[in-house]
Amino acid sequence: MTTTIAITGKSGSGKTTITKAFLKVLTEKYPEKSVLLFDNDLTCELGRTFGLDIRNTIHGIRSGKHEYRTGIPEQMTKQEYVEWAIEDIVIPIEDNVDIIVSWLSGSKNCRCPITEQINDALLKLIERYDFVIFDCEFDLKYLNQLIDTNIDLTMVIANPTVESINLVSRINEYSAKYAVGGQMGIVLNKAGEQDLTEIYSLAKSYDLDILGSIPYDESLSSGSLNKDSNLVVEAVRNLYFRLNLPQENN
Repeated sequence: MTTTIAITGKSGSGKTTITKAFLKVLTEKYPEKSVLLFDNDLTCELGRTFGLDIRNTIHGIRSGKHEYRTGIPEQMTKQEYVEWAIEDIVIPIEDNVDIIVSWLSGSKNCRCPITEQINDALLKLIERYDFVIFDCEFDLKYLNQLIDTNIDLTMVIANPTVESINLVSRINEYSAKYAVGGQMGIVLNKAGEQDLTEIYSLAKSYDLDILGSIPYDESLSSGSLNKDSNLVVEAVRNLYFRLNLPQENN
């Protein structure tokens, strides 16, 4: 059974760094398990942190502008063609880890058959993996425009400021109906040594669950493209037990 993780929040909150940290922790805990990284952020930054310039996207299939790596097989149904095309843009990163990039998503109000065909093809794709990590846009609505799937864990990344918590309350409101049945909470990122009492009280007033905090890593301020941080990885290890994810003693 596939475990799905969605990482959301405003641009610049640290979603991509935390996505990579979760990949690191999952592959450490379960080296035999397969992981799909699903870049649903409009910046398409995730692939670049692995040194990849990914041009072939789900949007390219939808718009008919995809450049195929192989010749197109003959005598396929339209659904088979979409499934084959989706497979064509999955890129291996390392053993048991792949990445796919969506870029622009079509509206669910669109009645064109390709919307449903892509949804069905993506559902079949993610069922092949043990874990799928969605590096999302602002909230889950944008992801839902592309694929209808259950989300086991939704983490909204927020800075430890009043302004950020106020924004997260809106993200939570927009995303809640797409995360029904799963765990949803806040991860405070770039936390220093400041007193977080006011932040926790404000989150409680919005009925928001704070899952944990991640310290600020000054090495990331240098603009490193790979977004790797041992400090963030260690923080993710420490909060993992609180999450609706497989635990090693299960």
